[in-house]
Amino acid sequence: MEIKVGFEIGYYAVNPTPMATMLNIHPSRFADIVGTETVVAEPNLPDAGSSVPIGFYRDSFGNVCGRLTAPAGGVTFRGSALVRDSGLPDVVNPAAQQVPVDQLPDELLLYLMPSRYCETDKLTDIAWSLFGNTRPGWERAVAITDFVHHHVIFGYQHAHHMKSAHDVYEQGAGVCRDFAHLALTFCRCMNIPARYCTGYMGDIGVPRDPAPMDFSGWFQVYLSGQWYTFDARHNHPRIGRILMAIGRDAADVALTTSFGRMDLVKFVVISDEVVPA
Repeated sequence: MEIKVGFEIGYYAVNPTPMATMLNIHPSRFADIVGTETVVAEPNLPDAGSSVPIGFYRDSFGNVCGRLTAPAGGVTFRGSALVRDSGLPDVVNPAAQQVPVDQLPDELLLYLMPSRYCETDKLTDIAWSLFGNTRPGWERAVAITDFVHHHVIFGYQHAHHMKSAHDVYEQGAGVCRDFAHLALTFCRCMNIPARYCTGYMGDIGVPRDPAPMDFSGWFQVYLSGQWYTFDARHNHPRIGRILMAIGRDAADVALTTSFGRMDLVKFVVISDEVVPA
């Protein structure tokens, strides 16, 4: 299948403001892009010119990032791409085994460590009390995902940019990033490398959500030498995920970061299957 993705995100700023972005599709999906992905920045005020230059680079996780200075009056980001997809749901592999810590590649150890939103030190005892009797590997990752799916209530009113995995566990409510933070923290506590993912995920193969949010957060775990996708919010294999960025947690994959005061004034995202004529 082919999936049309894109966004229009606008910010207002009184003064010129440096920004960093993470709005591009992840390099692991470059081969699936039909034609060229477009990500541009346009000034909100006409006297600021027709476009704002963006300089692109790769961060330490391999994500595509941009740097720019938004002019006074603010900036609007527009992106679009057509992406080929297998049309298959997330891979399920009950035979996947947990890799002993002493056999993990060096570069994966950071995905066992605490990070900004994932306090393994606060949740290790809880994790072992909940999942210590589960079989290591796929069964344990599923048990963690099931627990978080049922423990946390979803609602946009529960969103807060300072909420950590421990907060989510105590409050029992959050948005997709909170489900992912709690689940991947529990995985790390149980010695399963886990990383945060963000990207497009439209309502493909499922009933359409009346209030869609086509950017989503999920997580991946490392089992049997490869990364597998898990989603504690939906807790069901989904079709059409298009990865944009990976990191230790949401702090590593912010869509935009402004180095000065800016106000979000527009946020529209699309992720739709292209139906052949």
